This record gives sequence, structure tokens and C-alpha cells, in this order.
Amino acid sequence: MTTPLQEHYITNGAALETLCRQLRSSRRLGLDTEFVGEDSFIPKLELIQVAAQDISAVIDFPAVQANGSLAPFWELICDPHVEKIVHAGRQDLDLFALHAGQFPKPFFDTQIAAAMLGFGAQVAYANLVQRIHGTKLAKAHTFTNWSARPLSTDQIAYAAEDVQFLLPLHTHLQKRLHALGRTEWVREEFSRLETAVTEKSKDPLDRYQRIRGWDGLKPKQAAILRDLAAWRETEARRRNVPRGRVVRDEVLLQLARHPPATVEELRGLRGLHGGEIDRNGEQLIATIASSLALPPSVWPQVPRDRKPEPESIGLVELLQAVLKARAAEAEIAPTLLATSGDLQALVEAKERQNTPDLPVLRGWRRELIGDLLVQILDGKVKVSVDPEKGVLRMSGDPVTHPH
Repeated sequence: MTTPLQEHYITNGAALETLCRQLRSSRRLGLDTEFVGEDSFIPKLELIQVAAQDISAVIDFPAVQANGSLAPFWELICDPHVEKIVHAGRQDLDLFALHAGQFPKPFFDTQIAAAMLGFGAQVAYANLVQRIHGTKLAKAHTFTNWSARPLSTDQIAYAAEDVQFLLPLHTHLQKRLHALGRTEWVREEFSRLETAVTEKSKDPLDRYQRIRGWDGLKPKQAAILRDLAAWRETEARRRNVPRGRVVRDEVLLQLARHPPATVEELRGLRGLHGGEIDRNGEQLIATIASSLALPPSVWPQVPRDRKPEPESIGLVELLQAVLKARAAEAEIAPTLLATSGDLQALVEAKERQNTPDLPVLRGWRRELIGDLLVQILDGKVKVSVDPEKGVLRMSGDPVTHPH
């Protein structure tokens, strides 16, 4: 990064075209964004930071939009011959896909790669830079309002730092992944991230499961919540406002538990703004009535609300201990392998004598830990404690240990 940053603060289409010509020969680009999402359904993109081997730039998105076109940049980052390097890049990739019209492949997420190399499950960019590169990044503008203009030179420099070390991090992490034979593992994770981004919110009917407390409803109530949440998703997107500005989650839950039959009944509900009732009260009542008319065959399945048996809890804790031991041995974040919920589902499936479709039983996770957990539950592998070393010992372990 030898070019003075002030020469690469891009505010118009002509400057962006020049930058894209300079970047065209690069086989990889470090990318980051700054956006504001508090007041809109779709986050408002404010800055795009980009870095190549010998050049970096901060693109003022609203300014370029007003004074040109970003088409050359979208074409560049969608080039399949250019690898896009990001850190914790889910939101960045989502915004790029939205504005470019296609998902920017291929990409490499340094946070995901770092989790596979012993740096922790969600290591921050600044932390990773310090641990690998030895450089301590500034934190003065962590809470900057990126929609305010003009931006100071310090703010622009701070934004540029978010991509300054992405290429060196990529080089370091890639070498270590290759040395450990985990290149295919990380590609599998990138594929999962791509699927999560491209399929996110494709079906508004799935949104209700993200509302805390939905699984405490009865199936008929869950059907009402599902349809109300889908209506809210469509309405919030149409108006480009946050979901909570249309109807808050807790109000949707209340409507599902005690469904009103008239607009007047809606007005007696706490938490629902009068203006929203005037605007959409009839639609809310119609949605609820439609949900109430559905047959039980199309109601959502609600997880059983029961406490695990003591034996089940003990098995889950045993599997957690084995998972943590294997993760430590492999120098990989335990939460990247499986969640407590995954282990509970695995134990319950064993009790029902079926095999659940869980991430821990697919791909590299199955190779590293999944098969071992299943065979422990099957009694084919015994777990004991080495009294001298104070570590878990497994006999009859058929699983290949990590590299």
C-alpha cells in the first residue's frame, strides 16, 4: 500500500473507471464496506474499500452514484478470475450481490479460515492483523457515522486500514491451510456461506423462525406468526424500513397468541402504533383470518417443549468433552465443529434410532468428529480419562486424526 490514500478517495465515475483499469490486472482484491442499516430494510452502502498488491482506494458510494456509474466496479468484482478477499464478509458479499446483480465468486473469508487454524471462532480483523502481522490498528473511528459528509482524512484512512492487510493475511492463512491439508475444508465453508447469502430471505415464510419465542407457540399459533412475519417482510422491503418499524417481534407474537378479529380489537393492543393500524390494519386482520382458516396439515411443526432426560444431558456433556478435546488437538474452534443444539439433536436421534441431517455429519466435520461421535453413541468407541496426562482417551477410535 504505497500510494497516498488521498489520491484514491473516489467520488465520481471517471475516477472509478481509472481505478478499475488499474485494478484489472490484479488476480485478487481485498474488499470491505461501510454501511448504515438502522433506518432501512436494505442497509445503505456508504463506502467500498478495495486493495490490490500496490494500490488501495476508498470509494464513496453515494457520491459515485450521483456522479457516474459503478458498473465497471461491479464487473470487476464479479470477474471469476479475480479472488475477492474479505473478513467476516457475509454482509459485504450480500451487498455486493444485491448491487452487482450476482454473487461475487470466488471469494476467501479470512475470519472463516482463521477459525480453522486456531485463532478462535470469530476473531476480529484487528486482532488477526496484530497476531499475524504484528501491527496494532487504530480504533478511533469505530463508531463513525459513515453516512455523514464530508469525511475527514483520518476517517478515510481508518476505512482504508480495513483492507490494507487482507492480502498478506490471505497469503499467510492460505499457506497454513495447505500445509495442514485443510484447503478443501475451507472451500466447503465458503460454499456454505455462499448458500446462506444467496438463499437468505428468499422465502418470507421462513422468517418467523428467527423470532425469539416462536417455538413456544402451539402449531396453529405458529401458522399465524408465520404468515404475519411473511407479510411484515414483504411490507418492510416494499417501504425499505426496518422490520420493527412496521410491527415489532413481540407484537407479532401477541397477535399469534391472541388473534384479533377486527381492526377495533387491534387498536386495543399495546405496542402497535395507531398510524400502522390505519395503514395496514385491514391487511393484518385479513392475514390472521386466512391463517386461522388453514388446515392442520399446513401448520408449522413446533419443536417439542420437553426437558431432556438426565441420561440425555449426560451424553450431550460427554460428546461436548470429546468435541472440545478433538478441537484442541486439531487447533480449530469447537463451535465451528458443532453447537450444543447439534449434539442434543444427535443424542435424541440416537434415542429414536434415526440419523439427523446435521452439519457435523457432513463433509469435513464428519471426517474430523462426526463419525467419532456417532460411534461413541453406538458403543463402538469407549471414552476414558488418562490419569497421568489428564486427557480423554478413546479406544477403538476408527476416525482418522486431523493433520
